[in-house]
Amino acid sequence: MAEDPIDGGARAEAWRTWIARGATLAFCVLAVAVVWFTNQYLTERFTETTRNRAEVRLTLNVGTLVAELQRSSTVPQLLARDPELIGALNSADYSRSTQRLLTFVDEIGAASIVLYDRQGRIVAATDRSRLGETHRQGAFFVDALRASTTVFTSWRRESGAYAFSYSRKIESGGNVLGVISVEVDLAKLERSWAGTSDAVIVTDSEGTIILSTEPRWRGLTETEALAVTDPPSAIERAFRQSRDWTALPFEAYFRGEAVMRQELRVPFQGWKIVGYTTYTSVRERVNGVLALEIMGFAILLAAGFWLSSRKTASRLVLFQRESAELRALNARLQSEIAERERAEANLQVAEQSLQQSSKLAVLGEMSASVSHELNQPLAAMKTYLAGARLLLQRKRPDEALSSFQRIDDLIDRMGAITRQLKSYARKGQDAFAPVDARAAVSSALSMMEPQLKTRTIRIDRTLPAHSVMILGDRLRLEQVIINLLRNAIDATKDVAAPRIEILLAAGETMRLTVRDNGPGIDDLEKLFEPFYTTKEAGEGVGLGLAISSGIVADLGGRLTARNSPDGGAVFELQLPIMEVSRQAAE
Repeated sequence: MAEDPIDGGARAEAWRTWIARGATLAFCVLAVAVVWFTNQYLTERFTETTRNRAEVRLTLNVGTLVAELQRSSTVPQLLARDPELIGALNSADYSRSTQRLLTFVDEIGAASIVLYDRQGRIVAATDRSRLGETHRQGAFFVDALRASTTVFTSWRRESGAYAFSYSRKIESGGNVLGVISVEVDLAKLERSWAGTSDAVIVTDSEGTIILSTEPRWRGLTETEALAVTDPPSAIERAFRQSRDWTALPFEAYFRGEAVMRQELRVPFQGWKIVGYTTYTSVRERVNGVLALEIMGFAILLAAGFWLSSRKTASRLVLFQRESAELRALNARLQSEIAERERAEANLQVAEQSLQQSSKLAVLGEMSASVSHELNQPLAAMKTYLAGARLLLQRKRPDEALSSFQRIDDLIDRMGAITRQLKSYARKGQDAFAPVDARAAVSSALSMMEPQLKTRTIRIDRTLPAHSVMILGDRLRLEQVIINLLRNAIDATKDVAAPRIEILLAAGETMRLTVRDNGPGIDDLEKLFEPFYTTKEAGEGVGLGLAISSGIVADLGGRLTARNSPDGGAVFELQLPIMEVSRQAAE
């Protein structure tokens, strides 16, 4: 019995389909294997590189610390033999002693130099405000009188920072005349360490932290410092989450849950230096390479699908011949469909007219809000134009071009605001993109610069050291921040010492707090209602906070207000945070 050609063709088609599926599956397995191997190899390699770099930085820090201490250790011995200082102590004439010490402090780079008489009274100092102080019971003074060599002393100031000094007694003819003390400036080392991504501490022989990139750790032991609540930086949060970091699995370092701790001995009085380094850079570099690999495999897979689609197109040509008869039947149905389409078209016209009327009504409301938002750029443009005119009159065209550039940026911003009005019907989460809240705060402050220059307002800005990413519209977020700053500026116009605090924090949510020292808010319940305002006529229409509340609600967050117990108003903006590092790892 002969084989049915139709059944044979179906079986061949099914066989080709299974082959294509098997090839696709094998390709995906190969891609996963390559990505996994690359991840393991690059993770180990970049981790070792990070560890070596951290060790080199810590070694350099030890070198600079020891060099700074040694450079100042010989100065008291030299000053103790200075004839002018000895003569001043013998004659009790210190009119030129302070000027003499000032010439030395510039040459050696010390924090300060102080000259004490035999009663412990400061008779000359590079800091003239300390003249006349008595430190007869000071450890550095007593130890210097008892020792025949230069003594090193460290003590904690009232501010919490530690001071370090070399002291030596001054003798003449076997009589003790006084003590010379040279304070070592180690604070500049702390500032240089704070500029890196590592956290650095230095402990003395008793384990007490005397130098640290985090001021609140000074005076504590390392264990006590890691237990400090609510630390401000990401690396300190890693300390709290991973007290026993040595017990964590290897991959834990690449989820941002732990840090690498390295310790070196400082060859000075039993000091130790400890450095903490995060592993976030390792994960970022590995993910960059993995992304390129995945993109390459995706391109190859897309090329395979394209070739498969070409074969499918050739088979469709055969099917088109068989569909000719169906097209003839469809032609008879088209006349009936045409009649129904005309009826539906008339109905759509009526619906569109109704929708257009609704849009025009909403546009009337939105035009008021957009005109409110355009007032700020227009005011800024007026200020920059006046400044540019004055600069041109003074023949300073380069600075005037900077003002024109800012005016051009403001015009772009006004265009973006009007485009929001033009496309309001499409407003939604489709246009959302990752936004750095720190950059939005900085941009808003730049927009408010013309108003801030007209008054003396103290701006206290506290921003995290790392990016705070959210999913939203940067322009609309900046509108909210500008409205909050503008209200704070207006609230402090009658305050003698106006002050505005801006605090950006990142935890489970992004939280932006704007606090002023104005009179506060009288009616919190009506604060976010449209056209409610406490300003004089002509100064505002009461739309700023209503618009801001609507924008924050569209971004998935909330905007609240309260009165501070210390006086003034506090506005708090909360938005869902976008966990960039975790998404990249996934």
